[in-house]
Amino acid sequence: MYEAHDTTEMAVIGSLDELGGLLADRRGLYVRWSMGPQADLPEPSSRDELTGVELPGLSANPMDIEDWWGERPLRTWAARRLYDYSHLPVVKDRRVRPWLLYGAEVGRGPDNEPLVRDVEPLGWIDRKVIAEAQEEIERQQGAWGPLDRHG
Repeated sequence: MYEAHDTTEMAVIGSLDELGGLLADRRGLYVRWSMGPQADLPEPSSRDELTGVELPGLSANPMDIEDWWGERPLRTWAARRLYDYSHLPVVKDRRVRPWLLYGAEVGRGPDNEPLVRDVEPLGWIDRKVIAEAQEEIERQQGAWGPLDRHG
């Protein structure tokens, strides 16, 4: 379980390649877009924005590499997973930032997102990693965009 600590001292993941390396080494990793562990973990649950229902864990996005991905580049996998929700600081609050965590999935939220508990914060994902992710997505052949309901 998380114990309160100063998250300004939390590690910073500084490149897409570094994030890809972390994904290659460990399963059960998620990214959460929020104001950080200090804001989230004293009461580790999210709320459904539509109904206000309290959920049994924190909404997070899975980062685990699926077997079907094969030997494709880890940086492309990581870029896509980050890019999907890169619109959140714009539509929610400019202070929202992505951070990597390890957690235990306890259910699914109303958007089919994993809900996690027993969270171990691993590091902030630097803004320049989001820029790298966007560049990586733009290099791909298919059309793609973030999962922005407001866009």
